[in-house]
Amino acid sequence: MTAHERDWDAFVTLTPEGHAHMDLAVEGVTCAACMVEIERGLGAQPGIEKARLNLTSHRLAVDWRDGETSAEQVVSTLSRLGYRTHPFDPAQMRERADATGRELLRSLAVAGFAMMNIMLLSVSVWSGNASGIDTETRDFFHWLSALIALPAAVYAGRPFLRSALSAISARRLNMDVPIVIGVSLALFLSVMQTLQSAHHAYFESAVMLLFFLLTGRYLDHMMRRRTRAFAENIAALKAETAALLRPDGSLREVPLSKVAPGDLIHVRAGERVPLDGRVETGHSEIDQSLVTGETALAPAGPGDVVYAGTLNAAANLTVRVTMASGATLLDEVTRLLETASQAKSRHVQLADRAASLYSPLVHLAALLTFIGWFVLSGDWQQALVVAISVLIITCPCALGLAVPAVQVVTSGLLFRAGVLLHAGDAVERLAEADTIVFDKTGTLTLAVPDLVNADEVPVAVRELAGRLALASRHPLAVALARAANASVPVEGARECPGEGVVAELGGREVRLGGAVFCGLPETAAHAALASYPGASLIAFRDGDEAPVPFAIAQKLRPDATETVARLRELGYRLEILSGDRAAPVADVAERLGIADWRAGMKPADKIARIGELAADGARVLMVGDGLNDAPSLAAAHVSMSPVTAVHVAQAAADAVFLGDRLMPVADALRHARRARAAMVHNLWFSTVYNLVAVPFAVAGLVTPLLAALAMSSSSVVVTLNALRLRLDGARTRPVAGEES
Repeated sequence: MTAHERDWDAFVTLTPEGHAHMDLAVEGVTCAACMVEIERGLGAQPGIEKARLNLTSHRLAVDWRDGETSAEQVVSTLSRLGYRTHPFDPAQMRERADATGRELLRSLAVAGFAMMNIMLLSVSVWSGNASGIDTETRDFFHWLSALIALPAAVYAGRPFLRSALSAISARRLNMDVPIVIGVSLALFLSVMQTLQSAHHAYFESAVMLLFFLLTGRYLDHMMRRRTRAFAENIAALKAETAALLRPDGSLREVPLSKVAPGDLIHVRAGERVPLDGRVETGHSEIDQSLVTGETALAPAGPGDVVYAGTLNAAANLTVRVTMASGATLLDEVTRLLETASQAKSRHVQLADRAASLYSPLVHLAALLTFIGWFVLSGDWQQALVVAISVLIITCPCALGLAVPAVQVVTSGLLFRAGVLLHAGDAVERLAEADTIVFDKTGTLTLAVPDLVNADEVPVAVRELAGRLALASRHPLAVALARAANASVPVEGARECPGEGVVAELGGREVRLGGAVFCGLPETAAHAALASYPGASLIAFRDGDEAPVPFAIAQKLRPDATETVARLRELGYRLEILSGDRAAPVADVAERLGIADWRAGMKPADKIARIGELAADGARVLMVGDGLNDAPSLAAAHVSMSPVTAVHVAQAAADAVFLGDRLMPVADALRHARRARAAMVHNLWFSTVYNLVAVPFAVAGLVTPLLAALAMSSSSVVVTLNALRLRLDGARTRPVAGEES
């Protein structure tokens, strides 16, 4: 189907703000300059609110004011710029990307084979020129080189030629235009010199240039493919349909869009949970490593929360849906990944601006070089050789790879560390942070409460209380049932609203609920709360036995102590700002060794404190999860929240970390420091390379062959510098005082 036959309006959706939105797959995007061209071209059209191109997936997200423009006009604008478009389909994009990768690999193989053979012939010519080769033999070797180089260049240069012709037909320039001009001129000049029986020809320079350019482009393609794989792996976890349990008890498979919150769905053993919800009936085990990072299967029974994308491993479950399709935790994670990959950091914006200036400047420099040398020497061939060297040596591969290569590697490292970026410049701001402010509840502690005095209660009592707790949906009862691994409820248990649960068992009455309801003495309750600051009590009484208090509290994250110690060793200033009571905050601060803490903080108080720190010159990283933390997360220099945070907090945060561990915060800071340093190194190297290399080329001190070697070496250097981050990421975490 062609673009003219497609009903583009059918692919338009409405955003929550009421704008029209369309996702497109764009063909022909090869560099940062293409991204600048597309975004500026669309941004200049009336009604366009936002146009953001993802260089990794070639996905273009366009928002516009309905009525001021249309989907057809958006597509026409892209066509006028020289880019073909399709409705974005991850499966089709993967197929196109794979086809592109295969073409690049074939072109690379042809260029490599031709380069090796031409170099063998060129070495013979170079040696013969020094030792007295006869003209006929030299000409024969040159024509043999031409026989290999010309068809190889036509085949291997197709990716650059298509891009350049598309740009020229749209009356614009991209980074492939000077590449094609340089290669074409080198081949043309080589043929002319061969016809004139000259001592030198530059067939090897042209083919070598293509070989190294293709090497860089294939490496870039493979790195982008790895990044796309992260999002594709998550998307693969999402089901497309759900088994809806109808009022008459029958099951009907329906699209997720037809399932609303409150509906009951049936999840069979071995299937992935299609939507977020709570288990109504059934007992099973769930692989929820996507959410918690824990690879061990977690028990799931009535009242337990299950998330879309997690795997039901053991038995059938009936789940009451709490989040409709598009609003699940899995959808949120997917959106975070897409937002992070579309967003632009300051270094990317800097590279984009440089890339947009590159093409006109390098063409002007090459033209002026040709004119200058022709005027001074009167030899058009020599002038053309120098101009070709200028075109080749200023090839923007190093600049184009400087930041994207680092971003691709860092995004993979952060994803493996359990961190999803929500802002394009989050890496740089994380690297700048010197002060970390933690919320307590749900951040330093786990979001799900747990039984903290389990060791003080006999196992039999704990198991019986847990079975009784299954009859209640109260959060404390749910926590007790989970801690006791209860799976079989007490028969005949009934809930007394506001008080607790009671049941008859073996001729005696068993109760679970508030202290007064269970007859727990006030002194015993106070003693339990004193032993466990910040805990909530639920009591259990078995017949005439003495009531037993259960202390339910949020435990520290399993690695909180280790993480805080590591952050302190690295020189970060640490504080706790919590809205909780002073006693539990003081207890957590003491256990973690954080001297600066404040309790009873309202949202305005937290913002004021962050403002005070910023006024003193601190770069604050705020880590929080609650609704009351959202303003502070937005006000801080940079912010992170756990994946269990409320959606408002996640939206305000610059990054989200997965699982129950706190170490992803330290890992993110470490990777951010190294990534920022690598970006700066690459940009400086690219700048210095051009400042040093171009004058040599303009002065005629660099042949096209040396220019190709210098250009390829610059690309290899920035790529290796980016890949160095992956090697560093595989090593042991940094010791005290280690910097970026």
